[in-house]
Amino acid sequence: MDKIDEHIVRILQENAKISMKDLAEAVHLTSPSVIERVRKLEEQKIIEGYHAHISLKKINRPISAIVLFESKDCKGLAKFCHNHPDVLECYRVAGEISYIVKLATHSVETLEQFIDNSMQYGSPSTNIVLSSYENKVIAPYTIEDKTLF
Repeated sequence: MDKIDEHIVRILQENAKISMKDLAEAVHLTSPSVIERVRKLEEQKIIEGYHAHISLKKINRPISAIVLFESKDCKGLAKFCHNHPDVLECYRVAGEISYIVKLATHSVETLEQFIDNSMQYGSPSTNIVLSSYENKVIAPYTIEDKTLF
């Protein structure tokens, strides 16, 4: 990726619905050039897809939680999480904790139901999310970035 591709990726992360004409103007290229660059970024799987960001509160899922599991049945827990409608993300991790699950649900009662139903797979530790921050624009890591730390 060159600097122009990085700029294209940043702009698309900020606004995936931008027209190719407006994107071309923003990076100072012709529309056909930008269309070709975006196509190549998609083929290389740098751009994996385009998504709508949904308000969890407005779809009646105001309770978010992070649940840490010491699992005694990893495959069972993974299947349970994959099939549960409240689970947004599920990570198998190394260490004392074997799974981290992010979920969004309707109420404290439905959160309790998730916890109760998941206990057969291991010991959960539940953390209700009070506030959050999500970095929506992710830049590629470069050697120069090491100087930031």
